[in-house]
Amino acid sequence: MKIDIHTHIMPETMPNWVSKFGYGEFIHLEHRNCKACMMKGDRLFREVEANCYETAARLTEMDDTAVDLQVLSTIPVLFNYWANPADGYETSRFFNDHIADVVALHPKRFLGIGTVPLQDIDLAICEMERCVNELRMPGLEIGSNINGLNLGDPAFFPFYKRAEELGCALLVHPWEMMGEQQMQKYWLPWLVGMPAETSRAICSMIFSGVFEQFPKLRIAFAHGGGSFPLTIGRIEHGFLVRPDLVAIDNPVNPRDYIGRFWIDSLVHDEKAFRFILDLMGSDKICLGSDYPFPLGEHRPGSLIENLNLGTALNNKLMFGNALEWLGIPEAALLK
Repeated sequence: MKIDIHTHIMPETMPNWVSKFGYGEFIHLEHRNCKACMMKGDRLFREVEANCYETAARLTEMDDTAVDLQVLSTIPVLFNYWANPADGYETSRFFNDHIADVVALHPKRFLGIGTVPLQDIDLAICEMERCVNELRMPGLEIGSNINGLNLGDPAFFPFYKRAEELGCALLVHPWEMMGEQQMQKYWLPWLVGMPAETSRAICSMIFSGVFEQFPKLRIAFAHGGGSFPLTIGRIEHGFLVRPDLVAIDNPVNPRDYIGRFWIDSLVHDEKAFRFILDLMGSDKICLGSDYPFPLGEHRPGSLIENLNLGTALNNKLMFGNALEWLGIPEAALLK
């Protein structure tokens, strides 16, 4: 079995919220001359292929690449954290209902995780409860920062507390990368900014004590944990030599948190994968491809398969660890 925990989807049609709300750069999709154009306000943001919104195209490619089940999440540019809270709440509900509808049509092929308006904690908790209790979603996807606020900020602690109580898994995906405006050339926000942004999220959650206060919270980080795994030595060294700057909210060595969270497998390099496997452990890496985007692994799981790690370990990486993160027993998928 292959379960891909890191895939994105959007509705084929959505309201023009710029017109409705009267401000901002909300994304909507326009179909022009056989092309699907993601429009940011009134300007073209990105052209996307049919596999980004057509279930039939997605299922065909899943069959072609032997992916049994995708965990569907929204595209980060649709988080809309910058919007007025009520408007962000409305757009979140729209995307969550869409994902739930796709899952309902193909429950053997898809699981859905939701998005919530984290610019307002009360509304975020409300929508998280609906996702888990009504839409039967096992988790949520959240950004690596919320309008510049780190995920370790105490403002988010009530959200983590409720997620822990609900057994709601969290997938942290980089977005709004720090320094993005200073490195537009060469696609550097995606090549350099995203890995750094993920490490920022992991470190802020470690140093603020999120994992201490909410030990049952199940969190996964996209893109192989970004730059965190390769820089853990530097991070630990900083913690040891300047505790007055680093250990001000949590006295626990950051290395001790390895094994307390999951990462996906998306590192694009066999040596890098062997490194994260050795560092993070065989229980904390899940297959994740970033389907259907160019920076993703185009045949999900091929890097793992090429390493000839053996059946037992392959099964963990391909689906077992994903089920642990999601909190779903394997038997539930076989019904």
